[in-house]
Amino acid sequence: MDPIEPIPLSAIEAARGRIAGAAVRTPLLRLELEDAPCNLWLKLENLQPIGSFKIRGAGNAMALADPADLARGVYTGSAGNMAQGVAWNARRMGVPCRVVVPEGAPEAKLQAIERLGATWVARPFDEWWGVLQNHGHPEEKGFFVHPVSNPDVIAGNGTIGLEILEDLPDVDAVVVPFGGGGLSCGIASAVKALRPQTRVYAAEVETSGPFAASLEAGEPVEVERVPSFVDGIGGKSMLPEMWPLATTVLDGSIVTTLEEITAAIRLLVERAHVVAEGAGGAAVAAALTGVPEGNVVAVVSGGNLDASVLATILRGEMP
Repeated sequence: MDPIEPIPLSAIEAARGRIAGAAVRTPLLRLELEDAPCNLWLKLENLQPIGSFKIRGAGNAMALADPADLARGVYTGSAGNMAQGVAWNARRMGVPCRVVVPEGAPEAKLQAIERLGATWVARPFDEWWGVLQNHGHPEEKGFFVHPVSNPDVIAGNGTIGLEILEDLPDVDAVVVPFGGGGLSCGIASAVKALRPQTRVYAAEVETSGPFAASLEAGEPVEVERVPSFVDGIGGKSMLPEMWPLATTVLDGSIVTTLEEITAAIRLLVERAHVVAEGAGGAAVAAALTGVPEGNVVAVVSGGNLDASVLATILRGEMP
């Protein structure tokens, strides 16, 4: 796969128009904390119709697809949220949808896929990861929507950056969950084009931080991945095609612990009445532990958390 080219601002602005009838313009909420190291704001993508930002990129990519390709159906490889983004847009467009999920995907996300009228098939994690690496699966048919390294998906994700700058023009830093880089690079592409001095950081979890490890090595590397409730981020490696873009537009990676992420999720419920899944909690944890003072936005990328996991966290326990 060739390296992903920089995403021009014009492509992000055009994506905004295409997805206007699908994606919600989510609010930017100030989180009032007495002892916070920064002025913390929350970009609440958990309030999208599917509970995740993925509706944006999927909607843009499918709007640009050839109708003849869409007629054969669509599919994606996803742990849950991109599955819902593609399924939601497929239902809206009247085309069938199928999803390849990794074994052990959260039940809440699998049920959501079914509610949206799509079907799913579980594959061992390495085989599922191969769908992302190879941009498809030989047994699946139809138009493949890559959850990360599709320029149209990245442009759709970048519309979040436009909204952040409109609501907080003097933002100093944005912290974005990093799964494969599609969200963080999309947001950073928009932010850097309009306000180059704003820093954009990836948020990763200690159980799998491929971007941080790759930055340290100076090249994409594989890491040991330990499965956890933080399922929306934490791949086993950087996708090589994303490496040049990520190292160009992102200012680094902030790696947090599972304990810090659970504390952040609990804080969001108690202080902001917001439910964040692990990836969204990671962005808040990273903003509170690794970003200097100033106006900082944490992107709460989604809120699709199993009820049992949330209950465990609210009891003060580790899922």
